[in-house]
Amino acid sequence: MSKADDQPSLAAQAQLALSASDAVAAIANGSLGAADYMHTLLAQARAQAGLNSLITLNAEAALDAAARVDAARAAGHALPPLAGLPIVVKDNIDARGMPTTAGTPALRDWRPATNAPSVQRLLDAGAIILGKANLHELAFGATSTNFSSFAGHVKNPYDSARIPGGSSGGTAAALAARIAPAGLGTDTGGSTRVPAALCGIVGLRPSVGDGGSQRRYDSSGTVPISHTRDTVGPMARTVADVALLDSVLSGLPVPSPEPLAGLRFGVPAAFWQPLDADVTAVMAQARETLAQAGVVLVELGMQDVMEANGKVSFPLALHEPRQAIPAYLAASGAQLTLDDIAAQVASPDVRHAFGAILGDAFGAAYPDAVQVQRPRLQALYRDYFARHRLDAIFFPTTPVCAVAIDGVHGSSRIAVADGAPGDAFTTLIRNTDPASNAGIPGLSLPAGMTAAGLPVGMEIDGPLGSDSRLLAIGLSLEALFGPLPAPPACV
Repeated sequence: MSKADDQPSLAAQAQLALSASDAVAAIANGSLGAADYMHTLLAQARAQAGLNSLITLNAEAALDAAARVDAARAAGHALPPLAGLPIVVKDNIDARGMPTTAGTPALRDWRPATNAPSVQRLLDAGAIILGKANLHELAFGATSTNFSSFAGHVKNPYDSARIPGGSSGGTAAALAARIAPAGLGTDTGGSTRVPAALCGIVGLRPSVGDGGSQRRYDSSGTVPISHTRDTVGPMARTVADVALLDSVLSGLPVPSPEPLAGLRFGVPAAFWQPLDADVTAVMAQARETLAQAGVVLVELGMQDVMEANGKVSFPLALHEPRQAIPAYLAASGAQLTLDDIAAQVASPDVRHAFGAILGDAFGAAYPDAVQVQRPRLQALYRDYFARHRLDAIFFPTTPVCAVAIDGVHGSSRIAVADGAPGDAFTTLIRNTDPASNAGIPGLSLPAGMTAAGLPVGMEIDGPLGSDSRLLAIGLSLEALFGPLPAPPACV
């Protein structure tokens, strides 16, 4: 076969470039067959298999579902809003009849009997699961360097020697590689937003608030870390597509773009120091672009945010799994225990985390973290928004670009600017973790690319419950900055 024969046809290339919104519109008006589209994306998944973005490819069932969409349209039936849309679902989210491995050996053959509510909502709206996406093992990391034999290290489509970020790295890599236009991740401390930033796509962490009535989505039916912090989050290549999925997941209307002129964005120094040189350069241009668009950048406050966050983060993330994981296993019918899961963990960094979990290293600090420190962090955010009359907080999603894959430890040692080396996990989540613990929404979208062709993400966070407005602002930012070009090897 010649090199030319290996390339997608022009028709297929056009299909790969479609956004989720464009794809569902084309399927609805008959200019694109759902089965034809699914064939194209499944071929792309096989062509890009070396990225290890997917654990399970749902080819036969996905094609059958797509054929039913085409038949329904041909018969004149009304189609639901996502009819024929291929999605990838992070493999810690339950999908009936498909494995939910969470990227860990003990769950490799686990097949839940029911769909997670988030998956059910998307399926009811007509979406089709193309595959289950790879992830950092058990979602306990920010690199998606997975040592499980059936999963493997997820690679960044813009540079396959580098990480895609995590823990929803498989979802992000698959979307960037044009395997699917949209999908689901989960976010505990940055797991939708970090990989979105490093792979040049968009990721939303919705409001979680008190973890109960203030949640934007029902995030049950997922292999958990923290019942206080975990949430499902939509991911796509455009803000418009994330807003489309959010509307289905939340039951709320898709927002209209909000004009940028006159908006006030907080720019707290704690999220801007230190940064690596490439991120600094891209974000400096982003700030100038915002200022020219009439956004007021307010460089004040939040000096104590990182210290306050440190008193909350690990006590929640490394104590709550002791209850959350057994509760999931019992509710879902999996015949396993927390000890069974821990005994088979394959990734060195995740084994280290489970040592702290099983030893309850943060048990003594947990009551204070939940009852005192987390409310203080939430109050800090509320005061910052109110006192400075802010519409959003603006900062680089991650302090660094995608780093090289560490195939030995899973979380490489990296330095930011002139700082001392730190592990990739704490470095990558530095800017995303505080809002996670405060329970407020955050949206990461592309800010630009480095001279070497690596994506840089920017994030806007909003007050609790401001998700729709945050997406409205994001739509205008997207119009201002535009999407990134596809990875050269993926088109």
